[in-house]
Amino acid sequence: MITQDKTTSPTQFYTWKNYRCAYEIHNPTNSTAEGIPLLLIHPIGVGLSRQFWQRFCQESYKQGHRNPIYNPDLLGCGESDMPHVAYTPKDWAQQLQHFLQTVVQKRVILVVQGALFPVAIELVKKEPNLIAGLILAGPPAWAIITKETSQWQDKLIWNLLDSPLGNAFYRYARREKFLRDFSTRQLFDSSEAVDAEWLKTLEQGAENPESRHAVFSFLAGFWRKDYSQAIASIKQPTLVVVGETASSISQEGKKESPDERLADYLGCLPQGRGIKMPGRNVLPYESTAEFVEAIAPFINEVS
Repeated sequence: MITQDKTTSPTQFYTWKNYRCAYEIHNPTNSTAEGIPLLLIHPIGVGLSRQFWQRFCQESYKQGHRNPIYNPDLLGCGESDMPHVAYTPKDWAQQLQHFLQTVVQKRVILVVQGALFPVAIELVKKEPNLIAGLILAGPPAWAIITKETSQWQDKLIWNLLDSPLGNAFYRYARREKFLRDFSTRQLFDSSEAVDAEWLKTLEQGAENPESRHAVFSFLAGFWRKDYSQAIASIKQPTLVVVGETASSISQEGKKESPDERLADYLGCLPQGRGIKMPGRNVLPYESTAEFVEAIAPFINEVS
C-alpha cells in the first residue's frame, strides 16, 4: 500500500443517506494550498478505491502544484460503507453532489478515470455550478459510451453475479495471479508496470468481500447507456487524455484506434480539447509524471 505523505490529511468521514463515506484531502487549506481544487473519481474494479490516486497526488505535489485535492472513496469501495445494493452512476453522483455541497463547498475540476465518466456526467447534470471543468483520463471507447444496453440484461447479469457463484468468482479474482494477468492483459502498456505496489494495493482493497457489490454493479453494466446527448450538453471546458496504446475491454470498442476515440469525443464536446500521451488505460498510475505534466496547463487555465 502506498504510504501517506505529510501533505495529506488523515482519513476523514462524512455521512450520506446514513452511510459513512471516507475521503482525504491532499494539500489541505491550512498548508500552502493554492489554485482551484481537484475532485478525483476513482475507477471501480477488484480492490480499487481512492488509493488508485495516491501516486498522482504525490507526483502533483512533487512537481510543485499546490491545488487542494479531494480524494473520496465511492460508496462500496475503500473505507466507505459497503451496502449490499446494485450501484448506478446516479447513486455515486448523488454521493459526490452531497460531498461537494457539504465538504468542498467550492467549484472544482473533476478528474475521472476510465469508465467512471458516466458518474461525472451525472454529477455535472446535478451540480453544474460547482463544476468548473473536467479531465477525462482514458475514457471509454466511443462505441461503448454511446450504446444503450437493455435494463433486463443488466439485471440478469447482476442476479447471476449476486449469487454463491459470483462470490466464488470474486474470491478467485482477488488472487495475485488473476490481478496480475488481468492488469497486464487489459490495463497497462507493459507487464513491468504491473508492480508489487499495484498488486498489493488491489489485494488489500479486495480483502473485505463486501466490496464485491460495487464491482458486480460495474460488471453488470448499470453504467452503460447512450450518453451522447449528455456529453454534447457539457458546457464546461473538458480535457480528454488518451493513451497512445489505449484499448477497450468490451468487444464494441476493440476496433477503435486512440486517434479515433479522441476525435469522437472532441467532435461531441462543446468545449473539448484532447491530448495523447504514453501509456494505455490507467494513465494517472502507469504514466504518472507525464499525466500530471500534461494536465497542468489545463488546470491553470481553468483556474
